[in-house]
Amino acid sequence: MRVLLVEDDVPLSAALTHSLRKANYVVDCVFDGKSALNALAINQNDLIILDLGLPDMDGLDVLKTVRRQQAQLPVLILTARDKTTDKISGLDTGADDYLPKPFDIDELLARLRVLERRIGTASQSVVTVKNVTLDTVHHSLTINGKNLHLPRRELMLLKALMENAGRVLSKHQLENKLYEWGEEVTSNTIEVHVSHLRKKMPDHFIKTIRGVGYCISKSGD
Repeated sequence: MRVLLVEDDVPLSAALTHSLRKANYVVDCVFDGKSALNALAINQNDLIILDLGLPDMDGLDVLKTVRRQQAQLPVLILTARDKTTDKISGLDTGADDYLPKPFDIDELLARLRVLERRIGTASQSVVTVKNVTLDTVHHSLTINGKNLHLPRRELMLLKALMENAGRVLSKHQLENKLYEWGEEVTSNTIEVHVSHLRKKMPDHFIKTIRGVGYCISKSGD
């Protein structure tokens, strides 16, 4: 899951980015409204965390533009504006959720998981495909009931494929889910991750659709 974090408080942005990365989110950071709109034009992010008190424009104006251009993109407002009227205004403008500052990071992560489930095939935090079970809250994996530890990137790759079971994800789509701006990605990076992951998964669990991408079939397929 690739998150666009729009927050002008640099220390808070850094702390949030650290926590989100620990929770296996890919995070792109911007610090003003114009940069947020430029980032949205690239159309790489799955979800936005949006502050309202930005230095160059009101966050609600950013939200209005988001809703005109990408109506289905989930937006969580994270702001110091904590009055009921502010919350109503944000939700009526098109936010999917509204969390006032100060906040608990665990609550923020829980709210992100709710938004994430809305846009994926997973309806809950524990995703099971055939004999493979992935707990997206505790970042744990079991195969035939036995625990297996995966490196962060492989776990993120598996999560993307399992939550989209039955769908083919292209190499470009997977790169966007695994890597942030400025990170070096070689042409065969995804192939290498898939190769390593396949060795740990049941036979034929991950399918290659030649010239298109990769997929995991749904249970029973």
